[in-house]
Amino acid sequence: MRPSGRALDQMRDISIETDYTRHAEGSCLISCGHTRVLCTASLEERVPPFLKNSGLGWVTAEYGMLPRATNTRMRREAKNGQSGRTQEIQRLIGRALRAGVDRVALGERQITIDCDVIQADGGTRCAAITGGWVALRLAVNKLMKAGDVISDPLTDHVAAVSCGIYAGQPILDLDYPEDSEAGVDGNFVLTGAGRLVEVQMAAEGATFSTGEMNELLVLATKGAGELVAAQKAAVA
Repeated sequence: MRPSGRALDQMRDISIETDYTRHAEGSCLISCGHTRVLCTASLEERVPPFLKNSGLGWVTAEYGMLPRATNTRMRREAKNGQSGRTQEIQRLIGRALRAGVDRVALGERQITIDCDVIQADGGTRCAAITGGWVALRLAVNKLMKAGDVISDPLTDHVAAVSCGIYAGQPILDLDYPEDSEAGVDGNFVLTGAGRLVEVQMAAEGATFSTGEMNELLVLATKGAGELVAAQKAAVA
């Protein structure tokens, strides 16, 4: 039995509230159970120096966690410098979202996705990717409406979900009590077509077989499908 009482293949409740902030070109608050992440997309008519005059656009991301997003207060990273974990997560978010972008169609401009965790209960990086795509979609919609891009730069949805082995059982969408005790922990990033973008898996307390990994992939594919459905409903 999972601590939450959910079935092994059951996602937490998903909610995506769009246009959550006034100024960003795209924004949403995504809730996956008790995990809540504010995602904003900011458009700039410039690219990093290494892409200047290339004709290619760029999508990048920043990630942060508010001091009381967790059970005990954390110190603000702005005062102490970003941790290695934060840097790794924001690079993951950027890589994941770029997998669904035609950078030629985007043109020589940059969209920055800011993901701020206001409440954490496991799966924050996955929620950031899933919500980040919604914010990106809304920002691109404004570009298209203004006629600033000729064709849609977004080639597919991108969503992410965690899976793991808890108490010897493969489970979908780990919350914090499960994540902290899981023998195997994984994060799966998939497109709307079900193609893999990135997989992060690690044995936390026990090794795992290829068969168990495949079981987790089946769960992740199911979960990503539900997240994509939520994305489609949010931006409809």
